[in-house]
Amino acid sequence: MVVLLSYYMNEYNIIHSGEVLFMHEKQQLIFNVGKELFTEKGFKQTNIQAIAQHAGIGVGTFYNFFESKEQLFFEVFLNENRILKETVVSSVDFDGEPIFVAKAIVHKLFSGMQESPILREWFNPDVNSKLSMRLSEDETGTAYNDFSYTLFINLIALWQNRGQIRSDLDPDFILALFNSLSFVDLHKAEIGNQYFPEVIDTLVESIVKQLM
Repeated sequence: MVVLLSYYMNEYNIIHSGEVLFMHEKQQLIFNVGKELFTEKGFKQTNIQAIAQHAGIGVGTFYNFFESKEQLFFEVFLNENRILKETVVSSVDFDGEPIFVAKAIVHKLFSGMQESPILREWFNPDVNSKLSMRLSEDETGTAYNDFSYTLFINLIALWQNRGQIRSDLDPDFILALFNSLSFVDLHKAEIGNQYFPEVIDTLVESIVKQLM
């Protein structure tokens, strides 16, 4: 775990305060106010005029730093995502058996998304479509996935080097298997809340067993 955590912290310099730091003071102010309003009212009920009013700036000033409400929300969403994943890194014992480590990571990620009003917007179909469009862009998608890719690829390499999972499988293929669980999470209501934790445990266990 120390190796994984050290690599990640050095590479991406997570800010423990949970705030993104912008070079311009007003941009930072808009970000902070936007985060507060998105958390309190949600994406749909928050508009640029309200953000500008709470920040004590003109609407035109908002557009000097963010092209749209969607872009601001996306920046806030990415920051919340980084904070959640930093928490996962610091709280999971990566020296355990792969099945237990994988279950712990997946459950902490899913529960963390449910606990954050910002990250819960991922389950809003309208917001999800907007986020997915931005994530599909090369640079943005890479920024979003940097953490997940680095963490899981290094974890997979660790398991393969220890002989805990098959070494003949492509790490990117293994990562794709775990990423597929996010689509299951989008259909939690249809699956049934009472069954969902057990369903996820079963799927994770099945994936890991197939890798051994």
